[in-house]
Amino acid sequence: MSISTVTSEALQLKLRQLLPSQQGFGTDLSASDTIIPIIDLTAAAEGSDTPEYLQTAIAFGSQTSFAVNGTTSTIINNTGFFRIFGSYLNSGNSGGFTTVSIAMTDGLSTKNVWQNTIPTTSSDARVSGVFDFVVFCDVGVSVTAQSDSLGYMAGSTRQVADINGSLVQPVGFTPQ
Repeated sequence: MSISTVTSEALQLKLRQLLPSQQGFGTDLSASDTIIPIIDLTAAAEGSDTPEYLQTAIAFGSQTSFAVNGTTSTIINNTGFFRIFGSYLNSGNSGGFTTVSIAMTDGLSTKNVWQNTIPTTSSDARVSGVFDFVVFCDVGVSVTAQSDSLGYMAGSTRQVADINGSLVQPVGFTPQ
């Protein structure tokens, strides 16, 4: 077995970037002609990680439904990443417009993150649509759904990751 010194500045730089605690270590990199097998026993290596699109699946125990008509309702008041999806429509003929929206608030200010203004000029010209997006709620942030008296919005929320970004599996699912 022979040991050789590696004098590649690129490798030394990468080592310092990936292992910052080793920056003051004065020894050069070295290589050996001995083959040392490395066995990766993580779920990623065996291919059993759940794909992200399956991880966001709708599950009976994971959903929180909501419906608003002429009111504002808090739909999320926990921290983390949440998928919000549903549908909306106008429910009357006022000759004007109706608005449905989803907003985030930190208790001091409110920001609309999704809004749709729907014409209500004819009782047979009902307008409808769907929405599906993900929000991040930090500590103290909540999400509300709101509609005026002629708008109707219904949907569901599901936590897809905690505040640190760790994925939350659908209730009842256990990866093998």
